[in-house]
Amino acid sequence: MRTALVTGASRGIGRGIAESLARQGYGLTITSRNAEDLVTLAAHLEELGAARVVHRAADMADRDALPGLVDLHGTTYGAMSALVINAGVGTAGPVAEFPLRRIDKTLAVNLGSAVVLIQSALPLLRTGAEQDPDHGATIVGLSSITGVYAEPGLAVYGASKAGLISLLNTVNLEESGRGVKATAVAPGYVDTDMSAWVADTISPESMIRVADVVGVVDLLLSLGRSATIPSIVITRSGSSGYEA
Repeated sequence: MRTALVTGASRGIGRGIAESLARQGYGLTITSRNAEDLVTLAAHLEELGAARVVHRAADMADRDALPGLVDLHGTTYGAMSALVINAGVGTAGPVAEFPLRRIDKTLAVNLGSAVVLIQSALPLLRTGAEQDPDHGATIVGLSSITGVYAEPGLAVYGASKAGLISLLNTVNLEESGRGVKATAVAPGYVDTDMSAWVADTISPESMIRVADVVGVVDLLLSLGRSATIPSIVITRSGSSGYEA
């Protein structure tokens, strides 16, 4: 049985990924900040076909709580096929006026939590790679096109996502020889609640569909052990390709 830990699983891209993995029969560990949402989602994922679902609420800014999520997965399954780092926070504002108090939270959630989760999960991922010599194990991190191309008003958010891309590319270099691959997926605006703040200038219909991001993640998890894609940028059709 292949297994995955998915952060930010209760809505948007994370929920779409969890639902797709459930249909494929994965054993899942899901997390978000709201415990009641997770109870409902777990039952839904089991109905879709998940082999098993365990869950725990956690705030990605609470660094001390994150190893416990990995411990829960390890106690339940003994190995990990995929770590999907999806949870994140959005923040906007020009550099000249950006509130400094928001920097630490943005970096802690979008970058710091990824470091802690990867460090904690690597032993389980290495075991997962040993148990599945065809696929190995995979880390997928949901970054942003703003981590690749600068976007006015999104300097701090983009910097946190650029850091995630660099982190995952380095993990890939260090671990893919052991069968643990890592990929950063960097989409433009996706039609989720997180992008609602720009819906008056960029219509939801022109945004990337959640299903298309999920399809990319499914592709990454289906790749053979010897194939690695360090990063993928997904652009909105009709855009310049260098903007969110």
